Amino acid sequence: MSDSLTAKTASELGELYASGELSPVTVTEAVLAQIQAHNPTLNCFCLVDADSALATAGESEARWLAGEPLSVIDGVPTSIKDLTLTKGWPTLRGSRTSDPKGPWDEDAPATARLREAGAVLVGKTTTPEMGWKGVTDNPLTGITRNPWNPERTPGGSSGGAAAATAAFMGPLHQGSDAAGSIRIPAAFSGVFGHKPTFGLVPNYPLPPHIGSLANMGPITRTVTDAAIMLNVLAQPDSRDFMSAPSVAQDENYLNGLEAGIEGVRIAYSPTLGENGWADDDVANAVKAAADVLSDLGAIVEEADPVIPPTRPIIDAIWSTADTWLVDQMSPEQRDMMDPGLLAIAEEGRKVGVTELVDSYAKRVLLGNAMARFHETYDLLLTPQMPLEAFAAGQNVPDGRNMKEWVDWSPFTYPFNLTMQPACSVPCGLGDSRMPIAFQLVGRHWEDALVLRAARAYEKARPFAAAPGYV
Repeated sequence: MSDSLTAKTASELGELYASGELSPVTVTEAVLAQIQAHNPTLNCFCLVDADSALATAGESEARWLAGEPLSVIDGVPTSIKDLTLTKGWPTLRGSRTSDPKGPWDEDAPATARLREAGAVLVGKTTTPEMGWKGVTDNPLTGITRNPWNPERTPGGSSGGAAAATAAFMGPLHQGSDAAGSIRIPAAFSGVFGHKPTFGLVPNYPLPPHIGSLANMGPITRTVTDAAIMLNVLAQPDSRDFMSAPSVAQDENYLNGLEAGIEGVRIAYSPTLGENGWADDDVANAVKAAADVLSDLGAIVEEADPVIPPTRPIIDAIWSTADTWLVDQMSPEQRDMMDPGLLAIAEEGRKVGVTELVDSYAKRVLLGNAMARFHETYDLLLTPQMPLEAFAAGQNVPDGRNMKEWVDWSPFTYPFNLTMQPACSVPCGLGDSRMPIAFQLVGRHWEDALVLRAARAYEKARPFAAAPGYV
């Protein structure tokens, strides 16, 4: 029974709660049992609060019985990433430098909106230290593993959230993404992840070192659940001066989700010009996905945006941001930190002021170029990750002559730089039977179209599930 309950989506649970066929308490018990069974192997959760979750589920059950639910996700088990403030729980950021004693007396906007909607918060998911890289391991909680193959990484930095999603540890999982941290693990773990337009989901405290790169968004097993979750997350919060409340208030991401993509203009870019690359199995799967979208009525053309090289931009901004972050720590704290994070910070010290300002100038040129590109095309389609998930506990795959995580993630960070909405859509398995995904990128504020196209593909090619969990 637990297995069947954990397979229910958030949209299904809302209907079953309303009809009285299921109870939030029963579902929460099943999800907690799933976590207990599989978390020792996968290490998705760094904190689980069963007592709080069951108490919240009981309150939700009473509301459903009274016909007064707070929202469609009232009573739905949900996780929070360990970079996101959660009242009453420590937010340790995967770091031994954080004080578990707190005080932890405030919810971030994403946490607050989920709590206000009646979501059952079951715990916090793992992240690399301070979310600095695209895989999930840290000196505090160790290595997080991929449900498709525990010897492989689920990606990062929202690796715990994506692995929990793939292992059916609840339908809804909050992630964050400053250079790919929702889309990388969604792709490696075979689930759906959406990075919203910057500012759509309020973010507090906005990380000062990465600022307008950072976004909060959903990681789910279905596009519909992501749209439901985005409706909750994209509500205004005065603590984020960079958010756009009028846009957040007006949109319902379920409206038109099933409308299809007839006539939508999609540019298929296999390598993002000279900025990216992809292994053959990935390239073939993504090309096949582009063909599916064409068969569904989209106008798909192979075309590359004319953009400046993106790697030098992110290198300068990311490394200097890590320098700032490390410089907030005492010498004693630095001795506790991930050596890889410290090494990137040292690289940032070599970046001159003129070089850093130039990177921001090129970021503007990149954004302008993409805005012009979208005068012709509604959406851009690329590979999401150029390779399958590699060994867990490593920053780079063996035998690839790579040194940094950005070497193997060329398709993610460009769209943090441009602040565009982008999602990761599962589209098959590679040569080593690990998930492959493509990316859809839209114009600013056109998250609804990105989700609609992803949903059209999902209906035509339903996403596979990691075996052995339901």
